[in-house]
Amino acid sequence: MGRRALVTGGTRGIGAAISIALQKAGHSVAANYAGNDEAAKAFADEHGIAVFKWDVGDFAACEAGIREAEKALGGSIEILVNNAGITRDGMFHKMTPEAWNDVIRVDLTSLFNMTRPVIDGMREAGWGRVVNISSINGQKGQMGQVNYSAAKAGVIGFTKALAQETARKGITINCVAPGYINTDMVAAVPQNVLDSIIAGIPVNRLGEAEEIGAAVVYLTGDDAGFITGATLAANGGQHMAG
Repeated sequence: MGRRALVTGGTRGIGAAISIALQKAGHSVAANYAGNDEAAKAFADEHGIAVFKWDVGDFAACEAGIREAEKALGGSIEILVNNAGITRDGMFHKMTPEAWNDVIRVDLTSLFNMTRPVIDGMREAGWGRVVNISSINGQKGQMGQVNYSAAKAGVIGFTKALAQETARKGITINCVAPGYINTDMVAAVPQNVLDSIIAGIPVNRLGEAEEIGAAVVYLTGDDAGFITGATLAANGGQHMAG
């Protein structure tokens, strides 16, 4: 049965792979994006997925954008994937308030901004799926990413707490924590650094964005109805959290 799905940061990288995977699974998909109009248009033209531009760090913009997406999809959002995120890396003793606040706003506060406007509809329907994209660095921390690691750890806490509130309403809240994935951002890393990263991954390769998409498809399906509050680590064995 196809559902109505919305993916933030859904036109590039991991987000694009998630949007495409959900579409292939039979869902009607809308993808949010923040700034790259050219890339978003190319994505929409190639895949026939509706795209909508707004800042996920702005609650009013999220409310308005979600309603616009719902009109395009023909009803309330049933599947929400909170994937949008940014980095502003730097050692903490040099980090500016702007670098801290920007990452917390986009990577963590966005979960409230996006989930709050759709949760009532899910509760009324007695069914819903929310998947939040965290990171290996939200689980283990990472030097030079205090802001990002804090935000992504917060994503996991958000997931666990909200899952307890919504379980009896037929709504599951889960998290996927990717490791190093073969995206344009990772491809830009110097080869010697990339080689050292891969050497620390037991499966001896980068992950593929499509593998994260497949994990999201599973967690948003009916077969995953008994899974909630979980964090699925997709990192090739690089970090194994008990």
